[in-house]
Amino acid sequence: MFEFTDDCLTGIAQIDEEHKYLFELLNKAYILATTDYHSDYYQQLKEIIAELDHYAEEHFAHEEAYMVQIRDPELILQRSQHAFFREKVLALDFANIDDAKNQQRVLADLVSFLAKWLYRHILSSDILIGKLPPLEEWMVKENPCEFTEEYLTGIDLIDKEHEALFDIVDRADRLIKSFDASSGYDQIIQILDELKAYTKEHFSDEEEYMESIHYEGLDAQKRAHEAFIDKLETINLKEIENNPEDYLQKLLEFLLGWLINHILYTDKKIPVKN
Repeated sequence: MFEFTDDCLTGIAQIDEEHKYLFELLNKAYILATTDYHSDYYQQLKEIIAELDHYAEEHFAHEEAYMVQIRDPELILQRSQHAFFREKVLALDFANIDDAKNQQRVLADLVSFLAKWLYRHILSSDILIGKLPPLEEWMVKENPCEFTEEYLTGIDLIDKEHEALFDIVDRADRLIKSFDASSGYDQIIQILDELKAYTKEHFSDEEEYMESIHYEGLDAQKRAHEAFIDKLETINLKEIENNPEDYLQKLLEFLLGWLINHILYTDKKIPVKN
């Protein structure tokens, strides 16, 4: 049997109670998987998987809502891990469990996955909830990569190009979340090259517009643009290859954070040409 021990406690009452119940579901599956006499467990297995999916969905919603409320910096990672968990459970739900042998295989897979995931997730992620500095507001959004009205400057060309940059970052984000080591590396390099090229084009257009209206903040904008381009130019390709998901996630958060802050606090100050 798998025990919910004190080192699994987050100190957040609702989350801890829900974790305990997830362990109860794990133990239900464990008892079926380790019983000496194996009858037809079709219905019981189906019920465990359905209950696990439903309860996990509710638990993840509660956990993420709490993290949004406190602007927890692990929220983005947690959402990704929660999505992975639900995809795995869904795959088990569609497994062929008509005969006893397949039932035992699915049960064994379920117990192995649940035990590893629950302990690792709770001990490496959930116990940090509320213990790290809060996120910036943009990172709490369901899709931080979505271009919304709050980013509009009122300058048509600049707004269109900002939207295109958000689209590139959004595609990079989706690619990272479904990263496949066999083919994903080349796709990441391609999209980063696209981001570099389009960013340079956008900065050139933006600076040309500011020159045309004799904007006094042009020099500061140029320095900010140069710093951002330098960051893109110094992306460590070896680090991407060695530890792609972690490196790319941190890089994406930096790029998106810079872009959002630059638009909200710098670009929106650019006057609209009369």
